[in-house]
Amino acid sequence: MTDTSIPSADESVDAEGTEPTAAPDADETDEAAAGGKEKKAAAESDLFRQSEIAADYVEGLLDILDYDGDIDELVSGGRPVVEVVGARLQNLVGQRGATLEALQELTRLAVFRQTGTPSRLLLDVGGYRASRRKELAAVAKNAVEKVKEHGEPVRLEPMSAFERKCVHDVVNAMSGVESESEGVEPNRRIIVRLAD
Repeated sequence: MTDTSIPSADESVDAEGTEPTAAPDADETDEAAAGGKEKKAAAESDLFRQSEIAADYVEGLLDILDYDGDIDELVSGGRPVVEVVGARLQNLVGQRGATLEALQELTRLAVFRQTGTPSRLLLDVGGYRASRRKELAAVAKNAVEKVKEHGEPVRLEPMSAFERKCVHDVVNAMSGVESESEGVEPNRRIIVRLAD
């Protein structure tokens, strides 16, 4: 990671052996901060636009399938999100979220087609992702307990990218263990082991 901090007054030479540059004056700092806020606002509006495009696409799919659902579009965690809520939506989730993953990819392609920019859009139907996160947290904690008890690595069943990220997040928050993914899709899985 690059250090972007301004050297203190008592530092006479930087890491490359050259004189440090003078600190910007207050006006330049204010302008830079304002520019950063504008870029963040622009990025946020781009993400919200992606969620709007995605919501329109999903709404069209629901109409074609004759499914009723309320669609929420938002930006969360630096990515566009579309949530579909309603009854009779389980078919859009499919077994272990397989249909949902496919719909998410189609929706990302629809966003890309209109914006020309790849999207990290997250699509959720009927709160599936939130409930799956809880299940995966339990799976991850169980694997960590086994690894700590027996000292042997634990290989989990193959998972989607979303599921693997959920497990990695839980394992990485615990001390003494680490996780990594191995294999190729659709059989990519996580191994949990004692940290080196």
